[in-house]
Order: sequence, then C-alpha cells, then structure tokens
Amino acid sequence: MITFENVTKRYPEAGGRSAGSTLSGTTAVDSLNLNIEAESFTVFVGPSGCGKTTSIRMINRMITPTSGVITVNGKNIAESDAVKLRRGIGYVIQSAGLLPHRTVVDNVATVPVLRGTPRRAARTAALGVLERVGLDPAFADRYPAQLSGGQQQRVGVARALAADPPILLMDEPFSAVDPVVREDLQTEMLRLQAELKKTIVFVTHDIDEAVRLGDRIAVFGTGGRLQQYDRPEVVLSSPATDFVASFVGRDRGYRGLSFRSADAVPVHDIDTSPVEKLDGLRLEQGQWVLVVTADRAPLGWIDVTGVEGIRAGRSVQESTAAGGSLFTVGGDLRQALDAAISSPSGIGVAVDESGAVVGSLDGSEILEHLAAQRRAEDEARNEHHFGSL
Repeated sequence: MITFENVTKRYPEAGGRSAGSTLSGTTAVDSLNLNIEAESFTVFVGPSGCGKTTSIRMINRMITPTSGVITVNGKNIAESDAVKLRRGIGYVIQSAGLLPHRTVVDNVATVPVLRGTPRRAARTAALGVLERVGLDPAFADRYPAQLSGGQQQRVGVARALAADPPILLMDEPFSAVDPVVREDLQTEMLRLQAELKKTIVFVTHDIDEAVRLGDRIAVFGTGGRLQQYDRPEVVLSSPATDFVASFVGRDRGYRGLSFRSADAVPVHDIDTSPVEKLDGLRLEQGQWVLVVTADRAPLGWIDVTGVEGIRAGRSVQESTAAGGSLFTVGGDLRQALDAAISSPSGIGVAVDESGAVVGSLDGSEILEHLAAQRRAEDEARNEHHFGSL
C-alpha cells in the first residue's frame, strides 16, 4: 500500500524567499491525502500543471515533499535509502528513457545487474521479459534508435519489470505514440496487470485512457488539489465537483457505457456477400450488404451504388463503404453502441474473437437495453432504501 498523508510540495518563487521557506511560492501539490491499495491500478489524471507528475515522483523520492508523509507498506520513505527504494520500484516515462548506447537486452538488464545479478543471467532473464511485454526477442541486439516509438515503450516497460518490483510508476508512458499503437500498449498493460498483479500508479492527461486502465482514478485540479478519488464508473456518473464534471467532459455518460454489459443485447442475422460473388449481386434501393472474406472477416459495406460501381469496373475497395467499428461478442455497451452508430448502414457488426462476422446489432435495441438496466438499478435502490427504513 502507498499512502499520502497531508503531503504538500511547494516551490519557492524565483529570486524570492529561500528554498526552505514554505510561506510563498508555487504550490504543485496541496495537502494530498490518498491511500493506494496493493496490487491495484491507480491512475492520476488531470490537466497540465495539476501536480500529478510531482505526486508520482515523490513516491520514489525523485522529488522531496515540502511537508507531509508518504509511506510504502507502512514505512516512511523519508527514512529509506533513496537508491535502494528506487531499485525496488519500476519507473516508466514518456520517452522510454532508454540508454542509447546500450542494446535492448542490456537496457532491460540494467537494474538486475545493478542489484548484483551476473550479467549473463540478467540478459537471459531480460529475453523472457521482452517476450512478456510482446516484443520479439529478435530485437534484443538492436539499439533504441533502431526501434519505433511503440517498440521503445515496450522496452521501457520491460526494463521496469525486469527486477520484478512490486510497485510500477508510469508517467504518461504512451502519450508520445500514435493512437493505434497507444491502444495496443494499453491492452498490453491490462494483460500484464492481470498476470502480474503489480501496484501500478499511472499518470495521464487523457480521461479515456484513465477510464480504460484504472481500478481507481485520482482527478487532480489546478493548484495541485485532489478533486475526486474513486472507481472510474463513479467519477463518470457522479462527479464530485464542477471541475471534475468539466474535465471528464459532456460525453461522460457515453464513456460510462463501458462499465455496462452488452451480453443481453440481441445479435441478429446479417446480410453478407463473399467478395468473389459481388459481380452477380442484385440489391434493392436502400439495401446494404456486408462484404466478407472466405473466413467471414468483414471488408466493408456495399449498397446499390457500390454494386453498380463494381460493374463499371471499379475495385471492391473503391466501391465499399468503411465498415465502422466492430463489436466483439462479450464486449460492453459502449462498444456495441459505437458499432451501430459508426456504421454507414446503421447496423452494428458483431464478430467473434477470431474476427469472423457472427451477426448484427440494432442501435435502438441497444438503447432499450440501457433503459432496462437503469430501471432495474432504480428498483434495486428503492428496495434497498425502503428495506432499511
């Protein structure tokens, strides 16, 4: 467990009072009280300059609090040796922070070697950690400059995990990569946490990333004050302050659908056509058909206009409309609704884990299912309320 007790960090004014003064200056973190449970994934989120990075860097003593106490597993970190403390805490930053003159495998082996593990054993173990974070060991002898941004971040995570630390601090680690790579890295982190059960403290300014990753979210506001600390679904549905409501955005209700099951939403039959049979396809005005491969992987939607385009000599790619988002069976209500409203046909496409089409989703039925869930929740609250009188 990591605990902040009345922790404040204040920087003196430039050219003003002495560094030891606490009476003036800029307050980066203001009276922070927070309990982070062991083996949890906690996300610090908020706008730039709100104190979230300062807070995470105080955990490994890279920044010293002006006042207050931080404990790890009940021990005041101010009484710990800073070097030993840091070697027991994994740390991942935005640019990966890799040593450019060392190969990937030697970057990953850095902390184990510093802790006394023989270099050969550390490198062997590092190869296993690289595989664990989804990076091909064939990259082991490359240098950081020879890797993409996403690959560098995976190496950064591997290096932080190499010494098997119980705590992992991650300071906006995915903000410098493109959205597709970022989503892949988020998925990888969720998989790793399910497997390794670390105590993770993750900093981001992206509320969507916070909602996707966090068991609990700490929302920081201007002036370094903690505004709300709760489960992501509670932050979305019941913002504690006007600041939180503004920060999570007007579409927080839509984001909240990610915490609702879509298991009861009906999956219907869907009109499909194998790509090789498009030439003889006949459609009525307003009819849409999903073009699929031989393995039933979706390629896109086609209507009368698209069919006529193919007959006029255009390619399938030129004639089909993008398929929209796909809903993987077992997903949440947000994914289901997104599949329906992003589809050019207005029909959501449901696929199995292999990516093969299994049916369709109707947007109106998804909303009806949401309404039914809310009615059931209201009835449960009323029963609890009157049962307690």
